[in-house]
Amino acid sequence: MTTVQAQPAPDDRRWKALGVCLTAGFISLLDTSIVNVALPSMQRGLGASEADQSWVVSGYALAFGLALVPAGRLGDMRGRRQAFLFGLALFTLASAACGLAPGAFWLVLFRLLQGTAAGMVAPQTSGLIQQMFQGAERAKAFGLLGSVIGVSTAVGPLAGGLLIDAVGTDDGWRWVFFVNLPIGVAALAAGVRLLPRYPPSTDRREEFDLFGVALLGAGVLALMLPLVQEQQWTGRQKWALLPVAALLLAAFWAWEKRQGLLGRAPLLDLGLFSLRSFTLGALISLSYFAGFTTVFFVYSLYLQNAVGYSALASGLTVLPFAAASAVGAALGGRLVVRFGRRLVVIGLSAVAAGLLGVVLAVQFAPGQDVGWATALPLLVGGIGSGLTVSPNTTLTLTRVPVHRAGAAGGVLQTGQRVGSAAGIAVVGAVYFAHLANHGRPGTALQFGLLTAVGIILVAVALAVADMRERHLNPAPVSAGAGARRGSEEGGAEERVGRGA
Repeated sequence: MTTVQAQPAPDDRRWKALGVCLTAGFISLLDTSIVNVALPSMQRGLGASEADQSWVVSGYALAFGLALVPAGRLGDMRGRRQAFLFGLALFTLASAACGLAPGAFWLVLFRLLQGTAAGMVAPQTSGLIQQMFQGAERAKAFGLLGSVIGVSTAVGPLAGGLLIDAVGTDDGWRWVFFVNLPIGVAALAAGVRLLPRYPPSTDRREEFDLFGVALLGAGVLALMLPLVQEQQWTGRQKWALLPVAALLLAAFWAWEKRQGLLGRAPLLDLGLFSLRSFTLGALISLSYFAGFTTVFFVYSLYLQNAVGYSALASGLTVLPFAAASAVGAALGGRLVVRFGRRLVVIGLSAVAAGLLGVVLAVQFAPGQDVGWATALPLLVGGIGSGLTVSPNTTLTLTRVPVHRAGAAGGVLQTGQRVGSAAGIAVVGAVYFAHLANHGRPGTALQFGLLTAVGIILVAVALAVADMRERHLNPAPVSAGAGARRGSEEGGAEERVGRGA
């Protein structure tokens, strides 16, 4: 039986505690992209094969995505502070193990452990924000979280390039992981002192739905494997896993519905999806990450393989996007209460416009000058990204009851990971197919980016649909008794609803 508790009084140290959460989120998300420029160093220093290199990148994303929803539920049940600190400690230890790995097999194994730990940390962050902040402060906190998401992903190639340039190609890849150690230890020490000791959001007597975890894990695994391994697994047989994934996820849905009917605690409260704002927001997040994260993948390949940029120079070219994303997210956190979903539509449109600008820049300024020519379009796209990620997170989770915030945050970020994998598979397939058939990398990049723009326009359509729904139904949509009991948002929810 779910217990509903009064919201604790705001903790005066909540902003410092938020800093701890954002620091942990930064290093865990940084590791999704920092290793991309370190792959040649791994090949040279460790003798890693192409398959090993692929698993270093995709294995992390896979383990990250698999852990999110179960870890979010565990935090709801046992306390988010404890789950956060355990996940951060495990991430730090796994980072050390990755840096010390004696061979490629061990590196892949420790990388899977590191991804699992990152998946434990991520949903606790959004859950703790739900607990520590209310109203406009919550929107500001999610704005800062959006900055971290955008900047950490974009700055990863630059950070990796700087480390490899400083240490050398033979051992530079090890420092891509070692850099997490001082940050992780410092964040862990600060977290022990600063993170609030809120009681669990659910009754401790609730059982953890292990069969639900197995069904969801198998379904997500079957869905993500052919996506993350699209380039390495030749042939069409891999796509047979997609209908298997659909069956497993349908079985998970039926099982969770049965758990609810029997009065047992489900892994995922299906009532969340009766909240149209949550469902559309999760789909917007999935679509956006499918389009936005692919940009750094194909653009980095183009710069290093076709233009001849170094790893460091390639990383520097995305600096305008990273810096503008931070500025846009800070603005988005303040403006979302006023403008609501319209702000997300504006942000997504700016990202699409920025990517179209990159397409034009590659057309009219090919060669060594392309990095300068794409700076302004990437700046526009970065601002749009900042106006998208944090406001969408705020709006998506606004009507979610606090006692399900961890699981809801896990669902949202699982969508981001699946979207990233799917986008890289689709856009990468377009890029490599055109490159193989025509041998023109510039044109291949343009077709890849146009595909990414098409995916982002799907997110725009979803955001417009949600904006219209909020305009027609400004009152909070109920997800049942649990949502009504958990509607601590009060005035902030009303302001966000009116802004949309």
